[in-house]
Amino acid sequence: MSARRAAAGPERAAARPRLALLPTAIAGALACPWAHAQPAAPAEPAPVVQQVEIRGENTDAEQRRREPVAKTVYGRDEIEKYGDTNVSDVLKRLPGINVTGGNPRLRGLGAGYTLILINGEPAPPGFSLDNLSPSQVERIEVTKGPTAEHSAQAVAGTINIILREAPKQRQRELRVGLGQHQGKAGYSVNGTYGDRFGALSLSLPASAYRWRGGSWAHVERHTLDSSGLPQHLVAVTPDRYWGHGLNLSPRLSWKFNESDTLNSQTIVQSHRFHNAGRTLTDVLEGAAPVSVDDDWFNRGRWQMIRSNLEWVRRWPDGRLLEVKAGAQASRSEYRTDVDGRDEQGAHSLTRVSEGRNRERNLTSAGKYLRPLFEQHTLALGWDVERKRRFEQRSVTENGVSQLVGFDGEPFEAEVRRVAVYAQDEWGLSAQWSTYLGIRAERIESSSVGLADPVAHHTQVITPLWHLNYKLDPRGKDQIRASLTRSFKAPDLGALLARPSINSNYPVDRPNPQLSPDRVGNPRLEPELATGLDLSIERYLPGGGLVSAGLFHRRIRGLIRNVVSLEAVTWSPVTRWVSRPANLSGATSTGVEFEAKGKIGDWLPAWFDPATALNVRASLSVYRSSVADIPGPDNRLESQQPWAMTMGFDHVVKGTPLTYGASMAVSPAYAVQQTLDQQSWSGRTRSLDAYVLWAFDKTTVLRVAGNSLLPIEMRNRTRVVSADGLGQSSETHRFSRSQVNASLTVKF
Repeated sequence: MSARRAAAGPERAAARPRLALLPTAIAGALACPWAHAQPAAPAEPAPVVQQVEIRGENTDAEQRRREPVAKTVYGRDEIEKYGDTNVSDVLKRLPGINVTGGNPRLRGLGAGYTLILINGEPAPPGFSLDNLSPSQVERIEVTKGPTAEHSAQAVAGTINIILREAPKQRQRELRVGLGQHQGKAGYSVNGTYGDRFGALSLSLPASAYRWRGGSWAHVERHTLDSSGLPQHLVAVTPDRYWGHGLNLSPRLSWKFNESDTLNSQTIVQSHRFHNAGRTLTDVLEGAAPVSVDDDWFNRGRWQMIRSNLEWVRRWPDGRLLEVKAGAQASRSEYRTDVDGRDEQGAHSLTRVSEGRNRERNLTSAGKYLRPLFEQHTLALGWDVERKRRFEQRSVTENGVSQLVGFDGEPFEAEVRRVAVYAQDEWGLSAQWSTYLGIRAERIESSSVGLADPVAHHTQVITPLWHLNYKLDPRGKDQIRASLTRSFKAPDLGALLARPSINSNYPVDRPNPQLSPDRVGNPRLEPELATGLDLSIERYLPGGGLVSAGLFHRRIRGLIRNVVSLEAVTWSPVTRWVSRPANLSGATSTGVEFEAKGKIGDWLPAWFDPATALNVRASLSVYRSSVADIPGPDNRLESQQPWAMTMGFDHVVKGTPLTYGASMAVSPAYAVQQTLDQQSWSGRTRSLDAYVLWAFDKTTVLRVAGNSLLPIEMRNRTRVVSADGLGQSSETHRFSRSQVNASLTVKF
C-alpha cells in the first residue's frame, strides 16, 4: 500500500461510516489477505447495506422552535431578500413590528416600550437603524417579552441586532447599489472581507452610502395669535434632504484552545445630514405671525465608536463563562438657520438654533452557565454601565437669546446602571419545559449645570416565568405561556427641568394651548408593567409555521405629557407648558396571528407541494385604555387598532429568477391624550417589491421598489379649552416611491 493511500485510509473510513455496518466476517475477509486459503463456507445471502443520513436543520423556523422563550429569528436570507440599504426597511416588513420615523415598535406601543439592542447591549442615544446597513447584520432576534439576561426595560419586547460574526471560511463580497427618490440619485457600497488564519478568524463588513430625497407638507392651523385672538393659518412646505455616511464593524475571534476564545467587536459610524426648505404661510384670519415666508436650512452630524472585548471559556461538562468589557464614545452636532420675511416682504426674522452633545460610557457584563442535575441549566450574570453626557444648546432670534440663563449654558449628566440576574432553564419532561428568572436593576442619574439639577434613582426587581408544552414529543406543535414583570424608565431628557420654547410665539408673550413650551419633570417614576402572554405554534414539514398569540399588559404609573397654564421663570407672562407626569395606569391587550410557508402546504389540492412559492401573512389586533382619561379613544399613544402584513416570494423553476412583494397596512385612529386634547393619525400603507436574477453562484442582481403605492400621510391635533374654544392643527405629508438596484459579487 502506498504512503498516500495509507494516509488517506482513516479519512476515507471517517467519510464513509456505512462501512462500519458490514458484518464482522466480511470486514475480516477484507482485512486478511490469507482468508481465501481457508475452507469455503456455505454461501450466505449478501447482506443489505443501509446508509444512514443525518441532516441537521438550522432554519429560522427551527431556531424559533428550539428557543426556551417566545423568540423569532430572522437570518441572512430574510435580511438580504429585498436588497435594502438600511435595517429600518427590513424591520417594517416583519410581523408585529411598526417603524415610525426610523424607530421600530412592537405591538403598536410607542417609543421606549421596545428595547433595541446591538449585540445584546442597549443601542446608544442618537443611534438610528436608518444608518445601519443590512450587510453588517448576521441576524435579527425579536423577543415578545423581557428575559433575565437582558434589561427588563422591554414592556413590548426586544429587538436584538446581531452583527456579522467572524467566519469559519473565506468570505469576499461586494455590493454596489444605485437608487432614486424624488428624482434624486443616491448610492450605496457594501463590502465584506472575512478569512481564517489558523486559530484567528476575522470579518470586516464596511458600507458607505449617500441618499437624497424630498417631501411636501400642507399644514392648516386654527389657533390663537400672541394677543389671544382667533387665528387661521395655512402653510405649505416643500423640503429636500440629503446626507452621507460610513459604517464599519470589524470582528475578530481568536480560539486559544478547545476551551478558551477571545472575541472583539467594534462598531464605527459616521453620519451627516442636511435639510432645506421653504415655508409659505397664508393668513386667513387674525394677525399675521412675525414671518410668513421662511427659508430654513438644517445640517448636522452624528458619530459613534463602540468596542467590546469578550472572553469565553467552555468546559467539557457543559459549563460556560462569558466576561465582557466595553467602551463607547459618541458625539452629535446640529445647526438650523431660519430667515423670515413678513407680509410686506421685509426681512423680519433671523433665528439660529444650535447644539452639541458628547457621550462616554463604560460597560461590563458577564454570565456563568452551569448544568445542574439532568434537566437544569442555571445561569448567573451581571450587567454594569456608567455613562456621562455633556450637552449644550441655544436659540437666538435677531441676535437675542430666547432663554436667558439656559441658552448656551453647558450641563453634564451621569447615568449609572447596575443589574444582577439569575435564570434556570428546566426540562420538566419530554414535553414540558420552563424558564424561571429574576433580575434586579438599579438606575441612578444626576446632572449639574442647570438651575434645577436632577438626582434620581430607580430600582426594580423583575421576576420572569416562561412555560412551554410540546403537543407531540417531536415538538412540532407547542404552547407557550409567560408571566413577566417589566418597566419603562424615564429618559434623561424627560427628567431635566430645562425648558424648550415654542418658537412660533415670542417668550415675552402668551402662547396658545395648542403650542405649549416643553419642560421635564425631575419627580417622574418608572412605569411598571405586569405581562401575560399565551401562544400556540404549529410547525409545518416544509419549514413553515402557523401561530396565534394573546398578550395583556397592565401598566402602573403611565407617563404622559400634560399641558397646563403656569407662571414660569423664563417669561414675564403665564405660558402653556407641557410636562410629563405619572398617571394612575393603563392596560393593553392584543391578539396576533402569523402564518408562513410554501403554498403547497396550505393549498395542496391546487398547488404542487414542490412549488417554490412561499407566502406569509400576519394580523395583529390591539385594544388599550388609560384609566385617568375618559373614552372612547383613551388608548395608549401610537397604538393603532390593528396592523396587517402580507407577502410572497417565488423562485421560477428552471430559471435564475426570483421575485416577491410585501405590503403592510394599518387604519386611521384617534387618541384621547388628555381631558381636553385629542390627536388623530391617518391610515398607512407600504408596498415593496423586488426582482432577483442570479447570473451564477457568485453574482446576483436585485431591483427593488419601496413605497410603490404611496398615500397621503395625515395627522391632526385638536384642543378644546374649558371655555369651549377649539384649536386644531392638521398636517398632510406627501412622498413618492423609491427604486434601488444593486449588484452583489462574491469572490
